[in-house]
Amino acid sequence: MSKKGIQLKNIELSFGKTKVIKNISMDIKHGEFFSFLGPSGCGKSTLLRLIAGFESCQKGQVIIEGKDITKCSPWERQVGMVFQSYALWPHMTIRQNIEFGLKEQKFTTVEINYKVDKVLELVGLKEFATRYPNQLSGGQQQRVALARTVVTEPKVLLLDEPLSNLDASLRVQMRQELLSLQRELNLTTIFVTHDQEEANTTSDRIALLKDGIVQQIDSPENLYDKPKNLFVANFIGSANILNGSISKDQGFALFESSEGVKIPVISKIKGTCSLLLRPHTLKISNSDDYHIRGFITNKEFLGNMVRYFVQIDKNEIIVDSIHFKKTALLNIKDTIYLKTNKNENYILEND
Repeated sequence: MSKKGIQLKNIELSFGKTKVIKNISMDIKHGEFFSFLGPSGCGKSTLLRLIAGFESCQKGQVIIEGKDITKCSPWERQVGMVFQSYALWPHMTIRQNIEFGLKEQKFTTVEINYKVDKVLELVGLKEFATRYPNQLSGGQQQRVALARTVVTEPKVLLLDEPLSNLDASLRVQMRQELLSLQRELNLTTIFVTHDQEEANTTSDRIALLKDGIVQQIDSPENLYDKPKNLFVANFIGSANILNGSISKDQGFALFESSEGVKIPVISKIKGTCSLLLRPHTLKISNSDDYHIRGFITNKEFLGNMVRYFVQIDKNEIIVDSIHFKKTALLNIKDTIYLKTNKNENYILEND
């Protein structure tokens, strides 16, 4: 019988008259790397702290592996949390930091040494055991914080933006190390971040939040390819949104924007709607047999691609074109024609 993960049932939390979490329910599978993603103030860190026991909900249940822990204190929940600041004891060595929780749980000296040695090996810090936190780099301190948390063998690992203090290149390295560690330990993990790249590259599934409400829970690719509303479409990746309606033309669905741009689509929806065009799906031509006409207002050279800003009637849209060596860039004010792939176009119903 497979282990159960985490269940949140009808969670509501308010600070005074301000409702921060609004009737949130979700199931997180055992061993899943799950992310809470969203803009600042959306409630993702509050929800994480609620699972850890540092906040209390006015309504709802938190269930871990079938046990209702809603009223349990933090130390009764068998949950490990890594904070953004790492929260290491500066006067303790790395070994002392890691073994602190085990000593509080009254493990024997033999058990503590075995567990600490094992986790130091796991995070690649065995040779740094006698050093102090201020003698380590940011990435090494993050590993110590992880080691101190997982050494107690929690049922759930909670990560509150643990990579935000690292520089860009180290963040990429550390998120891969974090994911490898999570996979090796098969730990149910919840990762809070406002960085969609971090969430996309690590998560099995993501809950995207806005104003204390879950907008969509899905895999990273489905959030990108099949957003449920305009907020999701605009938050995940770059998006061009055209408003208009769909009609039938010789048996085929045809989207017509409010400015009169006509684009073939595949859709069962009729009437007013919005069309999502991802920048990389638009193809550029100088031939007018392509069905969207516009002119370039700006461009950004990004190495592997060129991002063009194209004015189409009253809309400015983004077009990402792959860059190949010796290929000349288009110029600002150039007139171009765009073609879309109707299999890539995505229709969003208006609320």
